[in-house]
Amino acid sequence: MPAEKLHLRIATPDTVKYDEKTEMVIMRCISGDMGILANHEPTSAILDYGVLRIINGEVERHMAVFGGIAQIGDNKVTILANDAQWPEDIDLALAESERERLERRSIEDMDDLALAKDQVLMRRTLVQIEVSTFPLISRTDREEDKDG
Repeated sequence: MPAEKLHLRIATPDTVKYDEKTEMVIMRCISGDMGILANHEPTSAILDYGVLRIINGEVERHMAVFGGIAQIGDNKVTILANDAQWPEDIDLALAESERERLERRSIEDMDDLALAKDQVLMRRTLVQIEVSTFPLISRTDREEDKDG
């Protein structure tokens, strides 16, 4: 019997990134990771920088999400993200270059505001690097990797 689905909509200020039914969503919130299945109790969550996982049958997709809010209820998850990127939207070489640049910067001469800005940029860059390494993976592919 197929799993019950919920409607997931992910929007940024520029575009709608995803608008389909799915079985499960796992998102990084400021209070920790939250998994959502159909018939989840109504709630809201503040999103942190992190990987959003969309699980639908045997397929799992990953998206980098950079803050925002999620509204859950009536078998719908609506995510209004400050920014969101699919792996194919991320320039891995640019993200790696930015990570290296941030690591080389000296924090000795930085004021608190500059340091905080660099820390946010580093978090963003690390999420981009993590998400860009995820191809479209099915659960059966992962099971074969474990066995083989």
